[in-house]
Amino acid sequence: MSDEERRSAAARLFDVRRVIGGLFVAYGLIVGAAGLFDSRAEIDKAEGVRINLWAGLGMLALGLVFLVWQWLRPAEPPSPPPE
Repeated sequence: MSDEERRSAAARLFDVRRVIGGLFVAYGLIVGAAGLFDSRAEIDKAEGVRINLWAGLGMLALGLVFLVWQWLRPAEPPSPPPE
């Protein structure tokens, strides 16, 4: 593996969009699943809105946007300094 390929792989591995997207997807799944099983009292407390379900779906969508963005426009490795 050449030095340029190694830098490119490292740039993709440590892309912050992957970390943010992954966390939003994970939390979105957790919060959304909790929203599926809200009790009647929790729904009434939120004025009849399944707020956990909607927040979870929003977080899931945002996380997927970050992951698709990272997939469509991968990070470029830094250019080597001039000699």
